[in-house]
Amino acid sequence: MQTYLYFVRHAVAPFSVELERGAGGSHLSEQGKSDARRAAELLMNEGIDVIVSSSYFRAVETVAPLAELLRKEIVRYDELVERPIASLNYAVPEEQLLAAIEKSFADIDFCLPEGETTREAQERALPVILRLLSDYKGRKIAIGTHGNIMTIIMNYFDSRYGFAFWQQTSKPDIYRLEFEGTELRRVERLWPDGRSILRE
Repeated sequence: MQTYLYFVRHAVAPFSVELERGAGGSHLSEQGKSDARRAAELLMNEGIDVIVSSSYFRAVETVAPLAELLRKEIVRYDELVERPIASLNYAVPEEQLLAAIEKSFADIDFCLPEGETTREAQERALPVILRLLSDYKGRKIAIGTHGNIMTIIMNYFDSRYGFAFWQQTSKPDIYRLEFEGTELRRVERLWPDGRSILRE
């Protein structure tokens, strides 16, 4: 019996620590809002049974149009929030950040000061993913997510999903993962146009 996870990476949104959990208003850019509606239209006929999301607003807002179309609640999980490779309290130059992310997939116990390692991110996120696969066996689950934590989760099931994969993802992005029990059998990219098979 196949179970399907639809990872929906969030649309474009200005990053702000304050906005991640803050209430009120919309945090997606205008392009982000438009893309979230397009993502909903793309997924509305997939037969989605359940919608869950990272508790960060940019992820929730990206799957909100789908939830509205399907008249389903979005179940939020703090355990699925984005992985901070370094402290959110100070800026890290982009070049240093990218180098750290790349190293974190080769050495899953590496992170910058006050950051979270790949291992630590998997340890908090995987119990939720495995519970979803068990509780909704044979069904289809859409997950509002982020590029890094999505890649980290996929990396747990197949180590080929790492830094290079993360680099080519877009905002938004949609991946359809087919599972047999907890074994990843197939991956398709659904965004932006048509389907491309990444793993079979």
